[in-house]
Amino acid sequence: MSRKVFVTGVGMIPFAKPGASAPYDQMGALAARQALDDAGVAYDDIEQAYAGYVYGDSTSGQKALYQVGMSGIPIVNVNNNCSTGSTALFLARQAIASGAAECVLVLGFEQMSPGALGAVFADRPSPFEPFDRVTDELVGMPELPLALRYFGGAGLAHMKKYGTPFDAFAKIRAKASRHAVNNPLALLRKEVTPQDVLDAPMIWPGVMTRLMACPPTCGAAAAVLVSEDFAKKHGLKADVYIAAQAMTTDRASTFESGDMMRLVGYDMSRDAAAKVYAQAGIGPDQLDVVELHDCFAHNELISYEALGLCPEGGADKFINDGDNTYGGKVVTNPSGGLLSKGHPLGATGLAQCFELTHQLRGSAGARQVAGARVALQHNLGLGGACVVTMYRAA
Repeated sequence: MSRKVFVTGVGMIPFAKPGASAPYDQMGALAARQALDDAGVAYDDIEQAYAGYVYGDSTSGQKALYQVGMSGIPIVNVNNNCSTGSTALFLARQAIASGAAECVLVLGFEQMSPGALGAVFADRPSPFEPFDRVTDELVGMPELPLALRYFGGAGLAHMKKYGTPFDAFAKIRAKASRHAVNNPLALLRKEVTPQDVLDAPMIWPGVMTRLMACPPTCGAAAAVLVSEDFAKKHGLKADVYIAAQAMTTDRASTFESGDMMRLVGYDMSRDAAAKVYAQAGIGPDQLDVVELHDCFAHNELISYEALGLCPEGGADKFINDGDNTYGGKVVTNPSGGLLSKGHPLGATGLAQCFELTHQLRGSAGARQVAGARVALQHNLGLGGACVVTMYRAA
């Protein structure tokens, strides 16, 4: 990266169950206004905008942002499955780092439907066909929704390979609930125990209960990114900057390895994290706080290893030692993660940015990680991309 990029403003609205939220455009406009207000800039100061969403017609980004302002700027609509929000962030950061822009707005929103995710366009080839084929070969279970088969199958693969106990996933979900108690923007804020998670309705015997899966939600989040020169010229906050960032997509190993963990993005996550650590010149042992993609408790466990937070096969020990929470090595998902907030696809990456920006500012309230100076964001989109971003306190 050629120029330093600062996160000078963030905004996020409370996530809600499908049917209980405002329409996507109103949610998006509200989050954008919050980010602008937090940054102390006007919409007319924005030179470019990137709007991320998955379930919506073309130019939904304009529909949301036109309620905030109509200044004629470029607005780019982004769709990269569950990594949509951080893909928009990646593009905005590139625009500033390259010198193409000085002040950019990034917005993510989603108005979701109840129930499991499914295809919208049934009259054309699905981008998930190769994923479905490998999943059919490795795990079967055609009666289950696809996302559960993917990530449950990955968790099962980890259990078989390393002897990981089923209750490891329950402990992750319980940890998420403890963190979410202190997050007023999370949907699920009731604390649950590992036994509560195990006693929840069984979706896949011995592999997954209902509480191990994140719920679909509606929501929006946004960020304003600026160059160092722009921040100085306008007297803006320059206390959090993007120290490194990488985006990866699938390699042949995704389909050829015969490994469900790799099918759901283990290699993408590992490779993106390695690039970020190399760019920043520090390793995972220097991280204070991490927001990672816990669409299922199983993916959080796998991601510990992919991101280098613990050795391969060491996730169960990492959990049992309390190294994934306050007082341990690195606090993971202090927001409560997707397991507690829910997962409005386009908003997720920007919600992670919101949380980590407040952690590095020291403004996260009761969920503040003491002395947080270095933060990592991991946002994964199956069949799309993985984006890993490192933030540092200036």
